[in-house]
Amino acid sequence: MATRDELYAALDRYLDALLAHDPGPLDWTSDALTTENNVALEPGDGLWNTITARGPYDLRFADEVTGQVALFTTVTETRDTSGACIRIGLRGDAIAEVETIVVRQADEALVFPDPKFERKPVMETPVPESERCSRAEMIALADGYFSTLEKNDGSIHTTFHPTCNRIENGVQTTNNPDFFVPVAGLPCEEQLRLGNYRYDDRLRARRFPLVDEERGIVFAHGFIDHCGTLGEYELTDGTRVSSPIRRPHTFYLSEAFKIRSGAIEQIEANFITVPYHMPSPWDAR
Repeated sequence: MATRDELYAALDRYLDALLAHDPGPLDWTSDALTTENNVALEPGDGLWNTITARGPYDLRFADEVTGQVALFTTVTETRDTSGACIRIGLRGDAIAEVETIVVRQADEALVFPDPKFERKPVMETPVPESERCSRAEMIALADGYFSTLEKNDGSIHTTFHPTCNRIENGVQTTNNPDFFVPVAGLPCEEQLRLGNYRYDDRLRARRFPLVDEERGIVFAHGFIDHCGTLGEYELTDGTRVSSPIRRPHTFYLSEAFKIRSGAIEQIEANFITVPYHMPSPWDAR
């Protein structure tokens, strides 16, 4: 079983090879699966060809039990800098899995203004043993967040810390009245109790490949499907609102949940638009 330091060292070797545009020096399993933005690619294709720099943002975590390591960072491709997330799964010392999301805002219809990729001590600080949860409890809290978002009607299926914040594509989307979503000025739980995200019809293909018990992090992948049929609807406080998505649409996401004392304390997410109801190369993995 690989230690945290060994998993981080494997991540650094991968990043060095990526910046050198050469996957050759890395040790790969014969059945390694690598994807970029939910499409299976051979090592050396996609970002391997176009990356020119990696930014200083480095939010990493590891699962010694499953041999998984993941990173939120930024990558530059000549002119454009994008938020990115990379998950690596090892089998022994060899790479068996690489799942990458690059949020190329130049390709997105929904652009998040003025992203800031800054260190977050709350995500990096180890959780005292007295405040840790079991792996199963941590996954249940993260999955409960997704169940709360799905057909969001104001019911809460997880537990939040009062100070919980959410960062999406480098932008804080809670306690931030300057963000363009009307409920963005509210904390995590209050937004969801209003039922604002009722247009999130399905939160499917949920996967939780990495649990960092020491850091209190659950790392997840999945899809949010929007059927596009919901028009006007009423929040739980009686406010009439309109769905912002009136067409078939899907987000593909990587999301990290900080868990402490049985509650979600912070959320970090990267997501992109993909074809509606797109399947995943990871479905049969």
